[in-house]
Amino acid sequence: MNEITINPTERLTFSLMDETDAELMWQLDQDEEVMRFITGGKKTTKQEIQDIMLPRLASYRDPEKGWGLWKVLRSEDMTYLGWILVRPMHFFTEQRDDSDIELGWRFHRSAWGYGYATEAAKAVMEAVAEHTDVTQFSAIADMENVASINIMKKLGMSFLKRDFYKDPLINTEIDYYTVRL
Repeated sequence: MNEITINPTERLTFSLMDETDAELMWQLDQDEEVMRFITGGKKTTKQEIQDIMLPRLASYRDPEKGWGLWKVLRSEDMTYLGWILVRPMHFFTEQRDDSDIELGWRFHRSAWGYGYATEAAKAVMEAVAEHTDVTQFSAIADMENVASINIMKKLGMSFLKRDFYKDPLINTEIDYYTVRL
């Protein structure tokens, strides 16, 4: 099997991130508004990127399945806008489900409101669905994160439940959205 590639859209270009993108990950996490619904606004340190984020990314990154963080660049000037997360739902728990792919996104505030996250997530969904045996896509969000919930709805996802999300870094009540293929 070959690595999955995400075809560029009219406005966006994609590449799978790795440890060489640590600085980009850190820069994105330095905006308290970007981190508001993730850490309550606490910025990620460079040490946390090295000790937590990169090892986590390495554990689920699989180019042949399209799993990882997809760097999203604006095609016209190659500006880094943010990333799209792709990994099996509940990856860090005993309930891991490789047929249910979790999507997530984090974008610079300067990229908000232009439809980039929706456009990028759709492109990623299409590529992963075309090249794997995935049966559904899911996403999670803080129930007050209206912007992310709106993206989920634009991706065709419907509210599934409100429940506690648990993994080694997170244990909080969130809304689950999903779409079956």
